Amino acid sequence: MGYANWTYDAILYLYALSLLFYFSDFMSASRRAKRIGTGLLIFVWLLQTGFLISRFIFYFELPELTSFVYWLAFSWLLVTLSLIISRFFKVEYMVFFVNVISFAVVALNLYASPAQDRDYALWQTTRELLFIHISLILCAYAALTIGALLSAMYLFLHHRLKSKRWTQSIRRYPSLDMIERYADRAVIIGVPLLAMSLAVAATMLIVGGQAMLLLDWKVLTSFASLLAYIVYIYQRAINNRPGQQLAKLYMFAFGMLILSVLANSVSSFH
Repeated sequence: MGYANWTYDAILYLYALSLLFYFSDFMSASRRAKRIGTGLLIFVWLLQTGFLISRFIFYFELPELTSFVYWLAFSWLLVTLSLIISRFFKVEYMVFFVNVISFAVVALNLYASPAQDRDYALWQTTRELLFIHISLILCAYAALTIGALLSAMYLFLHHRLKSKRWTQSIRRYPSLDMIERYADRAVIIGVPLLAMSLAVAATMLIVGGQAMLLLDWKVLTSFASLLAYIVYIYQRAINNRPGQQLAKLYMFAFGMLILSVLANSVSSFH
């Protein structure tokens, strides 16, 4: 059983890492990131396949299919379809979003893990999901904070260069292109982590019969901040907005993120 738990944890964390590389390709059309993301996703598919086969063999004599195996098979099917889409149809955006849903299913499936003591299992599962949620969102906060600092630096340096106010300290700043490039990397890391964290949190509330808590101020502001970052990504990847406009939009999105953090004090359960 311990081996199975380690295998499932490996599936979960490798899946999250794969999504980070896919998002990097989503942002900057990086073939290297796509190859790494696809390689990790194939490894996740192999682990899921082996895990499913072992479960089917172990529970072969049971009269019904457990919900754990059912949802694991559903996630495996989504991964399989995403690999087929990536290989034959080249719809990269679809691959990313399908796998975000599949990742949420994998995390949610921890609730269906069988154990002899169901009360203890539920407590342990909730604790594990909470750990995943908190770990993901703290990493997202760190990455997006770095991105906000870089965006503020971009706005400051752009203003000084435009007004031709040169000083010795300004000469020590990196170029605007370099600042923009590193800010993009912060988004590539932070936004998918934020999305995965919120997906795990939302599924925890829904499965736990507390769907009304999705209307909590903390939850609403968190999803609003994610939406603001999605708008930033759309303007960056599709509309090719100038760097100054993107930096301002990033600062607005970060302001929404700060608002969601401050909403802890008015949240009914955080």
